[in-house]
Amino acid sequence: MDFLLVIGGLLLLVLAGDSLVRGAVALSLRLGVPALIVSATVVAFGTSAPELLISVQAALEGAPGIALGNVVGSNIANVWLVLGVPALIAPMAGCGEDAKRSLYFMLAATAVFVALLMPGVLWWWGGLILLAITALMVADSIRHALAHRAAEAALASGSLASGSVGAAAATAGGAGGHDQDLAELEDIDPNMPTWKVSAFIVGGMVGLPLGAQLLIDGARGIALDFGVSEAAIGVTLVAIGTSLPELATTVMAAMRRQADVAIGNVVGSNLFNITAIIGTAALFAPMDVPAEIMQRDVWVMVAATLMLAPFALFCRTICRVAGSAFLLLYIGYVVVALS
Repeated sequence: MDFLLVIGGLLLLVLAGDSLVRGAVALSLRLGVPALIVSATVVAFGTSAPELLISVQAALEGAPGIALGNVVGSNIANVWLVLGVPALIAPMAGCGEDAKRSLYFMLAATAVFVALLMPGVLWWWGGLILLAITALMVADSIRHALAHRAAEAALASGSLASGSVGAAAATAGGAGGHDQDLAELEDIDPNMPTWKVSAFIVGGMVGLPLGAQLLIDGARGIALDFGVSEAAIGVTLVAIGTSLPELATTVMAAMRRQADVAIGNVVGSNLFNITAIIGTAALFAPMDVPAEIMQRDVWVMVAATLMLAPFALFCRTICRVAGSAFLLLYIGYVVVALS
């Protein structure tokens, strides 16, 4: 029964999370929100929605091992599993200033997150610090996206002034192309009917908390039945399940030969995990940090984050060899965590 609860909860979380992302992206594109902003905020937050609901619910029920283990394990899975699998399909490279800036944010946020866990308890004021980093990151993403759009508009105006109508149209088309690329990647119809958009959003909002409750109940039962800690279940079974939306997104991107967006999605999701999700959960209840998470899992997360840095900073391609290494590392980690 516990395994059925976990499977049912995971399935509901995946479907509800996907529904919320589809509805939110369709609504954002309809309202004219730039795709760059949508991908940096709505998509990253939407794919992290399962982790958010699970961590908040676990914190309220006094299960910090699941709350923290879910996020720490998910960040590890996002690097080694979510990037490892699609790299076997198509090599990936995260280049440019956007990737570097996001990575700097992630490194800084990871350092702050680890420092806040060291006393052994994450208090509400620590949650506020993490949420402040989230606000700073979102504001920076929006500012950069708007500056990018303004530069494109200025270039288009300059092209028109010089009589180059074709160049201006191409530039304007490039701006619209961002929206089209995002809609294609998320498999979303930009002209989706209003009732369908509403149904996706409402379905996601209803399904996420229900799926989170089912998964937590099942995970706690499995931990009790097999004599392992809730933290071990959190960093493995729960984390893998809640990383499925990111895995589905990156695999689909690799199959469509758009895998270059995968690193950016993973960095954005990891940032939301350790800042917005844990920050929000800490506001609901103080969280005791399980010893095994502080002694092992947090440092594995730091190592995985640092392993990602060279690929983003120096525009290195995550080839099939690197993807295989990531997968082997993750399999080894899961075996050790559950042993």
